[in-house]
Amino acid sequence: MSFSMMKPLPSPSEIQEQYPLSASARKAKEARDDAIRKVITGESDKFLVIIGPCSADNEDSVCDYVNRLAKLQEKTAEKLILIPRIYTNKPRTTGEGYKGIVHQPDPEKKPDLLQGLIAMRKMHIRALEETGLSAADEMLYPDNWSYMSDFLSYVAIGARSVENQQHRLTGSGLDIPVGMKNPTSGDLSVMLNSIIAAQSGHTFIFRGQETHSTGNPLAHAVLRGATNKHGNAIPNYHYEDLELLLEKYEKTGLKNPAAIVDTNHSNSNKKYEQQIRITREVLRSRHYDPRIRNLVKGLMIESYLEPGAQKIGCGQHVYGKSITDPCLGWDESERLVYEIAELC
Repeated sequence: MSFSMMKPLPSPSEIQEQYPLSASARKAKEARDDAIRKVITGESDKFLVIIGPCSADNEDSVCDYVNRLAKLQEKTAEKLILIPRIYTNKPRTTGEGYKGIVHQPDPEKKPDLLQGLIAMRKMHIRALEETGLSAADEMLYPDNWSYMSDFLSYVAIGARSVENQQHRLTGSGLDIPVGMKNPTSGDLSVMLNSIIAAQSGHTFIFRGQETHSTGNPLAHAVLRGATNKHGNAIPNYHYEDLELLLEKYEKTGLKNPAAIVDTNHSNSNKKYEQQIRITREVLRSRHYDPRIRNLVKGLMIESYLEPGAQKIGCGQHVYGKSITDPCLGWDESERLVYEIAELC
């Protein structure tokens, strides 16, 4: 075999017992879950802004960012629900490079999955307990969900995972919103099939047990752009794209038709500054057509304390600057959040 079994890891229940969530944090998450659910179901006309670093690489800088975001949340609470991106697993196109804090709690050192699980849990809990803002994370590895099920309020399933059966079935058992991204090909039918699967009940193997799910009516679409056969980015945030998604949604009979627009990735061609312009265009489309307004429930924005990105492997890191995809800096992000609140 090519596998080398290194060491057993603690179970999710053991990790949760060692690093528990406080009663006040649980209460804050429950309230946030209810508020976010009402946006997806259409009971609330607030707008979701899922915003934060491309990858959450450092507890202090991430919690610094979330504390700043909490002050913005207080000032925009009538219009917006801000959901911090605390993404602790990083998908890699070729499998090479930094895979997130769960793999490498110190990005300059070798992988350590046990310490990574602890670092992930401590960071999420600290951010929630300091600010009351429960976060979003990406479900890159479905088995990891059980390590974080008690503190997340939103889960994204990425473009490379959305066709995977285990991701779809695991999403069907969650009781929080699950955003299904369109695949890198841009095929909307693949994304919608994933939503259908997640909204349905299933019996499947999960963490070594026969498991039954009842379906997740909060599963919805995330538009992140596509890549053609030549490797060129194809955006899918324009009015015509939103109109097409609405038409396809209407043919499915899915519950709670909803879409989040990812302003980075192939929508911006990873030109992170373009997120501001893309945000404005999406909000104009919502103003132009009430059907689009009802469909588009929020935005995903990549943002950190410092603009741009930096390389790892050099030893010295700029505090609060992305070590994966480039992000908006805090000053631009703060202005953008206020602008979103004004235009919603």
